[in-house]
Amino acid sequence: MQQSTEKRDEAAYLAKLSASPDFMNLHEVVHKARQNLNQNAWDYIAGGVETETTLRRNRMALDSIAFRPRVLRDVSKVDTSTEILGGKLRLPIVLCPVGSLESFHPEGATPVVKAAAEFGVAHMLSSVCDPGLEGVAQAGPDALRIFQLYVRGDAAWVDDYVARAIANKYAAFCLTVDTAHYSRRERDIAKRHITGGRRRATGREYQEALDWRTVERIKTKFKIPLAIKGIATAEDAKIALDHGVDFIYVSNHGGRQLDHGRGSADVLPEVVEAVAGRAKIIIDGGFYRGSDIVKAIALGAHLVGLGRMQCYGLAAAGQAGIVRMLELLEDEMMRSMGLLGITSLGKLDASYLHAAAPTNPPSVFSAFPHLEIAPYRY
Repeated sequence: MQQSTEKRDEAAYLAKLSASPDFMNLHEVVHKARQNLNQNAWDYIAGGVETETTLRRNRMALDSIAFRPRVLRDVSKVDTSTEILGGKLRLPIVLCPVGSLESFHPEGATPVVKAAAEFGVAHMLSSVCDPGLEGVAQAGPDALRIFQLYVRGDAAWVDDYVARAIANKYAAFCLTVDTAHYSRRERDIAKRHITGGRRRATGREYQEALDWRTVERIKTKFKIPLAIKGIATAEDAKIALDHGVDFIYVSNHGGRQLDHGRGSADVLPEVVEAVAGRAKIIIDGGFYRGSDIVKAIALGAHLVGLGRMQCYGLAAAGQAGIVRMLELLEDEMMRSMGLLGITSLGKLDASYLHAAAPTNPPSVFSAFPHLEIAPYRY
């Protein structure tokens, strides 16, 4: 009886998520996600580590950038597309790797990769997310897919994952390098809540021992573009280039690993200068609005990763929720670019930006001033 009740409950939940969403702005997407999620799942995605300083600095870095618009230009046609890894994307976005997506949707990453294919953005799968490497490849054969690995085994174990990614036609392979030690996520600790990804985190000693030799071996042994996720300095960007890395991924794990780090947008300029066009640059960390994405491209990024916004869309309405979220971001980007006097991403550069004081107190929700969500309580 209990099992049949659980099946009915899951079926009802999936039916609710499959309903066509009528969200008119991103605030409504986040609000609906909050309604659908329990406190544990909500805190897992909304929270950061320890004092959540890095999390707030991600928003502060973006909110400290103002626009310098140009006028009297023909902006009747604005193109937000980009070409990368041999494919054309409708927006310069990758739905970045999030572990335990099944906390937000019973089907895990399946609706995410389907949304990426339907709309036309890239998808990066976390190695600690169901239904796994092969399952996601089957669910989204037409999506531009990248596989991200947390190292939980020896060299043969890593090489097996790379070979499987190649066999399943992933466009690139990504190593996450900013998780040598698991952080203190105090929202979860306070409730004694352990997430699915953390539960599966056996073999962490391999991640702790990870060094540049693994990067060198992958580049020597395999023919697949390699991304390194978790670069936060020009020094490490240069070392990555010396090892032939194809994608420098600027990230502080959304403020969920090292506390008191810099905001990603603050890190980006020094990485762009160090890379000097020798590799593509991906960035994530606090990007929620179309204007945020425009700022990242103007600073020199090629792709912008969406983690929390991906989860909000997924929790709000499944695949349709992510597609609608991307449609709203596209509208925001087109309006921002048109009002800046820009008709394509290739014309954006730092001349359209200026340092400015933030107007809102930084938080994970400061991009949504009209959002009404009760503050976190233990």
